[in-house]
Amino acid sequence: MKRMGMIFRAKANKALDRAEDPRETLDYSYQKQLELLQKVRRGVADVATSRKRLELQLNQLQGQSSKLEDQGRKALALGREDLAREALSRRAALQQQVTDLETQHTTLQGEEEKLTLAAQRLQAKVDAFRTKKETIKATYTAAQAQTRIGEAFSGISEEMGDVGLAIQRAEDKTQQLQARAGAIDELLASGALDDPTGTAKDDIAAELDRISGGTDVELELQRMKAELAGGSSQQAIEGGPQDAAQQQSSQSPHRFDKS
Repeated sequence: MKRMGMIFRAKANKALDRAEDPRETLDYSYQKQLELLQKVRRGVADVATSRKRLELQLNQLQGQSSKLEDQGRKALALGREDLAREALSRRAALQQQVTDLETQHTTLQGEEEKLTLAAQRLQAKVDAFRTKKETIKATYTAAQAQTRIGEAFSGISEEMGDVGLAIQRAEDKTQQLQARAGAIDELLASGALDDPTGTAKDDIAAELDRISGGTDVELELQRMKAELAGGSSQQAIEGGPQDAAQQQSSQSPHRFDKS
């Protein structure tokens, strides 16, 4: 079970690593920092609101204390010492409340200053993170584009890999067809395969046909010369010298005319 759990976690981690986009992760982290900064600002606003409320209460209590002091002074002037004592007693109670509120006000003011300083520091960190985030995103995008271009040039990307395989298959089929055509031509030339149309002949047969044809022409030419020579001799013998002389005269009339 431990091994299965480890394998499952390893595969899940690998799948998550493939699915993770650093740019999206940086944007998500930046969004979380903005939310935290917004919470800090709301905290500063709440503390400032509480401080302002205490200041209003202090102003009211101080106004009541001043009023009781005036009333006690007037009562004492009228000879009502009892009323003056009561007014001063109430003023003393209000003064104690004022002291407590002033202590709370000082505490809230200190908390407000701390939260304000923390908000300013967090704002500076968020701004710095935003600048770094955009720089990393731009660098990552450029590296990703450069990697894709390199893979396209080298042919190791998935798309270009499919194209390369298709080209390789086409080249293999072309070479196979060329080899088959060359083999068929060689078989036809050697006479291992018969051409049913009778048009294709090998080199030896063509040369023999050419020599045979030339020999037949020469023989026919010699035979015709022999027939012509034999016919002329027989005619000369049968006609005698006169016929031969007449034939010679008829063959060269211009010579006799010139003489």
